[in-house]
Amino acid sequence: MKKFGFLMFLVVIMIAFPKMADASSYSAKIYLDGQQINLSSGVKVENNNGTVMVPIRVISENLGFDVYWNKASKKVTVQDGSQTVTMVIGSQQADINGQRVQMTQAPVLRGGTTLVPIRFVSEQMGLQVRWDNAQKAVYLTSSYDGSNPGEEPGVTTSTVDGISFSENRLMVAVTGNAKPNVSKLSNPDRIVIDMVNTNFSDTFSSNASFDDVMKSGQMTVTGYPDVKSVRYSLYNSNPMTVRIVIDLNYAKNYTVSGLENGSGLFIVDLNTGSNPLPGTGGKKLVVIDAGHGDHDPGAIGVTKKREKDFNLAMALKVEKLLAKEQNIEVVLTRSNDTFLELKDRAKIANDLKADVFISIHANSGPSTASGTETYYYHESDKALANALHKEIVKAMGLKDRGVRYGNFHVIRETKMPGALLEVGFVSNKTDESKLFDPATQDRVAEAIVRGIKNYLKVD
Repeated sequence: MKKFGFLMFLVVIMIAFPKMADASSYSAKIYLDGQQINLSSGVKVENNNGTVMVPIRVISENLGFDVYWNKASKKVTVQDGSQTVTMVIGSQQADINGQRVQMTQAPVLRGGTTLVPIRFVSEQMGLQVRWDNAQKAVYLTSSYDGSNPGEEPGVTTSTVDGISFSENRLMVAVTGNAKPNVSKLSNPDRIVIDMVNTNFSDTFSSNASFDDVMKSGQMTVTGYPDVKSVRYSLYNSNPMTVRIVIDLNYAKNYTVSGLENGSGLFIVDLNTGSNPLPGTGGKKLVVIDAGHGDHDPGAIGVTKKREKDFNLAMALKVEKLLAKEQNIEVVLTRSNDTFLELKDRAKIANDLKADVFISIHANSGPSTASGTETYYYHESDKALANALHKEIVKAMGLKDRGVRYGNFHVIRETKMPGALLEVGFVSNKTDESKLFDPATQDRVAEAIVRGIKNYLKVD
């Protein structure tokens, strides 16, 4: 059987297993090219603090790799001729062809078998995978033809890259020629979006709220009386169909837009009636991006406070203030503790043709580092950065660290004027206390709005 580069194998199995909070065994079966891989007696796939672990020796030997075990150093080495991977029991550091790599969970010993994190192995190996939920089995195929399981012959599968809910609108970032079919159902009231020949992207499956076994997840929605929650799943595997459900508190009409002229974003808007779609009613459109989210906490502060919480709190406060402005419309990239890839944050702003993009962050550095700094990428962004920075420095009352050039993805890839705000340092005790003080947050939110209005020259 053809050997594959060892560094691609775990993408395969990671999609197949659930995330759990505690270590526990899991009775899933693994099939390679139709043949079941026999695990050693008493050894099962295991969840260890939310990381799925698999027996590397059994899997590697079935794939034709050479495995060497050094009992004295508790070191396992896997070779396939071109790749050499070395792991040590209890250490999260692995060595790949002489390069050190961090794993999510250290290898462990169970009954003489070494278990390693499946994410680490899955990102390396390139096999086709199919999960059978009824049988609780993973099917691996070495003869990959470039298609996805369940994909119709000759049809290119689109991917859902990110989902966000803001301003009573569901926004879905997609890649490919997705064609959403949207319908309204009752008992209970809900809006259902089906996308045939569509799967979740690999980056979407990195979201901690996404169950890799069931291929499903849920977004809790707060602050919008129309909506209970948003659910999403791989509803069918033949053909691949992603279903997104907006659970409503009562029957509600909607409009659908997007995906025109190559746009990678479609919107289900519950603001029916006279409310126009974002950016189409003559108002200036501002997109506010709360950095990080969900499994990505951002920087951790002196008292263990998380940057993502500050970012979201500020975004929500700015949104509330901008909603009162007659000449400005606002959209958030995320309105709760969810996660979007950087490219999807930029895609939301670009596809909506926003007038301004602002990404909110808190900084981290040595404990003595303090102050506020604002970043721009394009020279044409500098005026926006200056307008915001001037107001935020006054509101925070910290050291003015200046307006700086920064090669950050979200302001590099957005097509409108953009700025990335580093309001203060969570790694500094004084800064952190101000960042998480509600009164200070209110002042900073007002400062951001003043900066936006001054830049846009609106009353």
